Amino acid sequence: MKAFTLNMPDVRTTSVVFASPHSGRDYPWTFVRRSVLDERTLRSSEDAFVDQLFASAPDHGAPLLSATMPRAWLDVNRAADELDGALIDGVRKGTHNPRVASGLGVVPRVVSNGRSIYRGKISQREAEGRIRDVWRPWHDALGQLLSDSQALFGEAILIDCHSMPHEAIESLSHRRGARPEIVLGDRFGAAAGSDVVDRIEAAFQDAGLRVARNAPFAGAFVTQHYGRPSQEQHVIQVEIDRALYMNEALIRPNGNFKSFLALMERVVAEVAGMGRTSMPLAAE
Repeated sequence: MKAFTLNMPDVRTTSVVFASPHSGRDYPWTFVRRSVLDERTLRSSEDAFVDQLFASAPDHGAPLLSATMPRAWLDVNRAADELDGALIDGVRKGTHNPRVASGLGVVPRVVSNGRSIYRGKISQREAEGRIRDVWRPWHDALGQLLSDSQALFGEAILIDCHSMPHEAIESLSHRRGARPEIVLGDRFGAAAGSDVVDRIEAAFQDAGLRVARNAPFAGAFVTQHYGRPSQEQHVIQVEIDRALYMNEALIRPNGNFKSFLALMERVVAEVAGMGRTSMPLAAE
Protein backbone atom coordinates (compact mmCIF):
# COMPACT_ATOMS: atom_id res chain seq x y z
CA MET A 1 0.00 0.00 0.00
CA LYS A 2 1.47 3.32 -1.09
CA ALA A 3 0.72 6.19 1.27
CA PHE A 4 1.86 9.06 -0.97
CA THR A 5 3.74 10.20 -4.02
CA LEU A 6 6.59 12.65 -3.68
CA ASN A 7 7.62 14.69 -6.69
CA MET A 8 10.95 16.38 -6.09
CA PRO A 9 12.61 19.13 -8.14
CA ASP A 10 15.95 18.41 -9.75
CA VAL A 11 17.37 21.00 -7.35
CA ARG A 12 15.57 22.49 -4.35
CA THR A 13 15.77 26.23 -4.79
CA THR A 14 13.06 27.35 -2.37
CA SER A 15 12.03 26.82 1.25
CA VAL A 16 8.43 26.28 0.13
CA VAL A 17 6.87 22.80 0.29
CA PHE A 18 3.50 21.96 -1.28
CA ALA A 19 1.33 19.13 0.09
CA SER A 20 -2.06 17.82 -1.04
CA PRO A 21 -3.41 15.56 1.74
CA HIS A 22 -6.95 15.01 0.44
CA SER A 23 -6.52 14.39 -3.30
CA GLY A 24 -5.86 10.65 -2.95
CA ARG A 25 -8.07 8.49 -5.14
CA ASP A 26 -6.78 4.91 -4.74
CA TYR A 27 -9.97 3.40 -3.33
CA PRO A 28 -9.43 -0.20 -2.12
CA TRP A 29 -12.06 -2.42 -3.70
CA THR A 30 -12.72 -4.02 -0.32
CA PHE A 31 -13.51 -0.58 1.09
CA VAL A 32 -15.89 0.34 -1.74
CA ARG A 33 -17.64 -3.03 -1.50
CA ARG A 34 -18.02 -2.70 2.25
CA SER A 35 -19.42 0.84 2.17
CA VAL A 36 -23.12 1.62 1.94
CA LEU A 37 -22.21 4.41 -0.51
CA ASP A 38 -21.34 4.21 -4.18
CA GLU A 39 -17.88 5.31 -5.30
CA ARG A 40 -18.99 8.71 -6.58
CA THR A 41 -20.56 9.54 -3.23
CA LEU A 42 -17.44 8.33 -1.42
CA ARG A 43 -15.45 10.72 -3.58
CA SER A 44 -17.52 13.72 -2.47
CA SER A 45 -15.10 14.43 0.37
CA GLU A 46 -12.07 14.12 -1.92
CA ASP A 47 -10.13 17.18 -3.01
CA ALA A 48 -10.29 15.94 -6.57
CA PHE A 49 -7.61 17.22 -8.97
CA VAL A 50 -5.91 19.45 -6.38
CA ASP A 51 -2.65 17.56 -6.86
CA GLN A 52 -2.88 18.41 -10.56
CA LEU A 53 -3.45 22.09 -9.81
CA PHE A 54 -0.14 22.20 -7.91
CA ALA A 55 1.72 19.72 -10.13
CA SER A 56 4.08 22.41 -11.45
CA ALA A 57 5.70 22.90 -8.03
CA PRO A 58 8.83 20.81 -8.84
CA ASP A 59 9.36 22.90 -11.99
CA HIS A 60 9.82 25.87 -9.66
CA GLY A 61 12.21 24.18 -7.24
CA ALA A 62 9.69 22.97 -4.64
CA PRO A 63 8.64 19.46 -3.55
CA LEU A 64 5.05 18.28 -3.96
CA LEU A 65 3.77 15.63 -1.54
CA SER A 66 0.44 14.09 -2.60
CA ALA A 67 -1.72 11.54 -0.81
CA THR A 68 -2.65 8.40 -2.70
CA MET A 69 -5.19 6.91 -0.27
CA PRO A 70 -8.53 8.73 -0.11
CA ARG A 71 -9.66 10.94 2.71
CA ALA A 72 -12.79 8.80 3.21
CA TRP A 73 -10.51 5.88 4.14
CA LEU A 74 -8.04 7.81 6.32
CA ASP A 75 -7.58 11.53 6.92
CA VAL A 76 -3.95 12.58 7.36
CA ASN A 77 -5.15 16.08 8.31
CA ARG A 78 -6.25 14.75 11.69
CA ALA A 79 -4.27 13.74 14.74
CA ALA A 80 -3.58 10.01 15.05
CA ASP A 81 -5.55 9.90 18.30
CA GLU A 82 -8.70 11.52 16.89
CA LEU A 83 -10.48 8.17 17.02
CA ASP A 84 -14.26 7.98 16.73
CA GLY A 85 -15.90 5.71 19.28
CA ALA A 86 -19.09 5.74 17.23
CA LEU A 87 -17.20 4.00 14.41
CA ILE A 88 -14.27 2.12 15.93
CA ASP A 89 -15.12 -0.82 18.16
CA GLY A 90 -13.41 -0.68 21.54
CA VAL A 91 -12.61 3.03 21.47
CA ARG A 92 -13.95 5.01 24.38
CA LYS A 93 -15.40 8.42 23.90
CA GLY A 94 -12.85 10.94 25.19
CA THR A 95 -12.99 14.67 25.65
CA HIS A 96 -15.34 16.43 23.27
CA ASN A 97 -13.77 16.97 19.88
CA PRO A 98 -16.12 18.63 17.37
CA ARG A 99 -14.39 17.03 14.37
CA VAL A 100 -14.67 13.53 15.82
CA ALA A 101 -18.22 14.17 17.05
CA SER A 102 -19.28 15.12 13.52
CA GLY A 103 -17.80 11.88 12.12
CA LEU A 104 -14.63 13.42 10.71
CA GLY A 105 -11.93 11.81 12.82
CA VAL A 106 -8.70 10.30 11.54
CA VAL A 107 -10.77 7.37 10.23
CA PRO A 108 -13.90 9.15 8.99
CA ARG A 109 -17.37 7.83 9.71
CA VAL A 110 -19.09 10.10 7.16
CA VAL A 111 -18.43 11.91 3.90
CA SER A 112 -19.80 15.31 2.92
CA ASN A 113 -23.29 16.25 4.11
CA GLY A 114 -23.00 13.73 6.94
CA ARG A 115 -23.60 10.61 4.84
CA SER A 116 -22.48 7.47 6.70
CA ILE A 117 -19.79 5.37 5.04
CA TYR A 118 -20.36 2.08 6.90
CA ARG A 119 -23.27 0.01 8.12
CA GLY A 120 -21.68 -0.70 11.47
CA LYS A 121 -18.34 -0.42 13.21
CA ILE A 122 -14.80 -1.33 12.21
CA SER A 123 -12.27 -2.95 14.51
CA GLN A 124 -9.68 -0.98 16.43
CA ARG A 125 -7.01 -3.19 14.88
CA GLU A 126 -8.11 -2.13 11.38
CA ALA A 127 -8.09 1.56 12.32
CA GLU A 128 -4.63 1.25 13.86
CA GLY A 129 -3.41 -0.54 10.71
CA ARG A 130 -4.52 2.36 8.51
CA ILE A 131 -2.74 4.80 10.80
CA ARG A 132 0.42 2.69 10.73
CA ASP A 133 0.42 2.14 6.98
CA VAL A 134 -0.65 5.59 5.77
CA TRP A 135 -0.78 8.27 8.47
CA ARG A 136 2.69 7.68 9.91
CA PRO A 137 4.53 7.43 6.55
CA TRP A 138 2.80 10.61 5.34
CA HIS A 139 3.79 12.60 8.42
CA ASP A 140 7.29 11.15 8.46
CA ALA A 141 7.73 12.39 4.88
CA LEU A 142 6.15 15.77 5.56
CA GLY A 143 8.21 16.33 8.67
CA GLN A 144 11.41 15.45 6.81
CA LEU A 145 10.63 17.87 3.98
CA LEU A 146 10.14 20.70 6.46
CA SER A 147 13.30 19.78 8.35
CA ASP A 148 15.22 19.78 5.08
CA SER A 149 13.89 23.24 4.22
CA GLN A 150 14.98 24.50 7.63
CA ALA A 151 18.45 23.03 7.14
CA LEU A 152 18.85 24.40 3.61
CA PHE A 153 17.19 27.80 3.90
CA GLY A 154 16.75 28.58 7.59
CA GLU A 155 12.97 28.54 7.19
CA ALA A 156 10.14 26.32 5.97
CA ILE A 157 6.88 27.40 4.32
CA LEU A 158 4.25 24.69 3.89
CA ILE A 159 1.36 25.27 1.47
CA ASP A 160 -1.38 22.88 2.62
CA CYS A 161 -3.45 22.45 -0.55
CA HIS A 162 -7.21 21.83 -0.42
CA SER A 163 -10.47 22.49 -2.22
CA MET A 164 -13.83 23.54 -0.83
CA PRO A 165 -17.36 22.77 -2.01
CA HIS A 166 -18.94 25.78 -3.67
CA GLU A 167 -21.91 25.49 -1.31
CA ALA A 168 -19.56 26.12 1.64
CA ILE A 169 -19.05 29.71 0.50
CA GLU A 170 -22.42 30.45 -1.12
CA SER A 171 -23.65 32.19 2.02
CA LEU A 172 -20.50 34.26 2.47
CA SER A 173 -19.95 37.75 1.22
CA HIS A 174 -16.60 39.38 0.72
CA ARG A 175 -15.77 42.81 -0.64
CA ARG A 176 -19.15 44.27 -1.46
CA GLY A 177 -20.97 40.97 -1.69
CA ALA A 178 -18.55 38.99 -3.86
CA ARG A 179 -17.84 35.52 -2.50
CA PRO A 180 -14.24 34.47 -1.92
CA GLU A 181 -12.76 32.00 -4.38
CA ILE A 182 -9.72 31.28 -2.22
CA VAL A 183 -9.68 30.96 1.58
CA LEU A 184 -6.31 31.09 3.33
CA GLY A 185 -6.13 29.54 6.79
CA ASP A 186 -3.36 30.38 9.23
CA ARG A 187 -5.30 29.76 12.45
CA PHE A 188 -5.67 33.52 12.88
CA GLY A 189 -1.94 34.11 12.86
CA ALA A 190 -0.91 31.15 15.04
CA ALA A 191 0.42 29.04 12.14
CA ALA A 192 2.20 31.58 9.92
CA GLY A 193 3.72 35.03 9.97
CA SER A 194 1.52 37.80 8.62
CA ASP A 195 4.12 38.83 6.04
CA VAL A 196 4.14 35.30 4.60
CA VAL A 197 0.35 35.16 4.40
CA ASP A 198 0.26 38.64 2.87
CA ARG A 199 2.52 37.51 0.02
CA ILE A 200 0.49 34.38 -0.64
CA GLU A 201 -2.72 36.41 -0.67
CA ALA A 202 -1.12 38.84 -3.12
CA ALA A 203 -0.13 35.96 -5.43
CA PHE A 204 -3.75 34.83 -5.73
CA GLN A 205 -5.08 38.37 -6.01
CA ASP A 206 -2.60 39.18 -8.76
CA ALA A 207 -4.09 36.21 -10.64
CA GLY A 208 -7.53 37.87 -10.40
CA LEU A 209 -8.93 35.70 -7.59
CA ARG A 210 -10.92 36.91 -4.58
CA VAL A 211 -9.28 35.92 -1.30
CA ALA A 212 -10.52 35.67 2.29
CA ARG A 213 -8.75 34.56 5.45
CA ASN A 214 -9.78 32.01 8.06
CA ALA A 215 -13.49 31.98 7.29
CA PRO A 216 -14.95 29.48 6.95
CA PHE A 217 -11.71 27.45 7.08
CA ALA A 218 -8.89 28.44 9.45
CA GLY A 219 -6.88 25.21 9.24
CA ALA A 220 -6.95 21.82 10.93
CA PHE A 221 -4.33 19.42 12.35
CA VAL A 222 -1.54 20.14 9.87
CA THR A 223 -1.61 23.89 10.40
CA GLN A 224 -1.91 23.47 14.15
CA HIS A 225 0.81 20.83 14.47
CA TYR A 226 3.44 22.16 12.06
CA GLY A 227 2.85 25.90 12.16
CA ARG A 228 5.60 27.48 14.29
CA PRO A 229 6.13 30.99 12.95
CA SER A 230 8.38 31.96 15.89
CA GLN A 231 10.75 29.24 14.62
CA GLU A 232 10.42 30.34 10.97
CA GLN A 233 8.15 27.42 10.12
CA HIS A 234 4.99 28.71 8.48
CA VAL A 235 1.92 26.72 7.42
CA ILE A 236 -0.86 28.16 5.29
CA GLN A 237 -3.92 26.18 4.33
CA VAL A 238 -5.22 27.04 0.85
CA GLU A 239 -8.85 26.25 0.00
CA ILE A 240 -9.93 26.66 -3.63
CA ASP A 241 -13.55 26.87 -4.77
CA ARG A 242 -14.17 23.65 -6.69
CA ALA A 243 -16.60 25.34 -9.05
CA LEU A 244 -13.65 27.18 -10.61
CA TYR A 245 -12.33 24.05 -12.30
CA MET A 246 -14.60 21.03 -11.84
CA ASN A 247 -18.13 19.69 -12.07
CA GLU A 248 -18.74 18.82 -8.43
CA ALA A 249 -21.70 16.52 -9.08
CA LEU A 250 -19.84 14.37 -11.62
CA ILE A 251 -16.36 14.87 -10.12
CA ARG A 252 -14.91 15.75 -13.51
CA PRO A 253 -12.86 18.70 -14.78
CA ASN A 254 -15.11 21.36 -16.25
CA GLY A 255 -14.56 23.48 -19.35
CA ASN A 256 -12.47 25.96 -17.38
CA PHE A 257 -10.00 23.38 -16.11
CA LYS A 258 -7.16 24.01 -18.57
CA SER A 259 -7.23 27.77 -18.21
CA PHE A 260 -7.43 27.52 -14.43
CA LEU A 261 -4.52 25.08 -14.43
CA ALA A 262 -2.44 27.66 -16.33
CA LEU A 263 -3.47 30.35 -13.85
CA MET A 264 -2.47 28.11 -10.94
CA GLU A 265 0.94 27.48 -12.45
CA ARG A 266 1.59 31.22 -12.33
CA VAL A 267 0.45 31.34 -8.71
CA VAL A 268 2.63 28.36 -7.79
CA ALA A 269 5.64 29.99 -9.42
CA GLU A 270 5.08 33.21 -7.47
CA VAL A 271 4.55 31.41 -4.16
CA ALA A 272 7.63 29.24 -4.69
CA GLY A 273 9.58 32.41 -5.36
CA MET A 274 8.88 33.56 -1.81
CA GLY A 275 11.31 30.97 -0.55
CA ARG A 276 14.17 32.30 -2.65
CA THR A 277 14.67 35.51 -0.69
CA SER A 278 17.93 34.12 0.67
CA MET A 279 20.49 31.68 -0.70
CA PRO A 280 20.51 28.14 0.69
CA LEU A 281 22.57 27.97 3.87
CA ALA A 282 24.67 25.18 2.39
CA ALA A 283 25.95 27.62 -0.24
CA GLU A 284 27.19 30.20 2.25
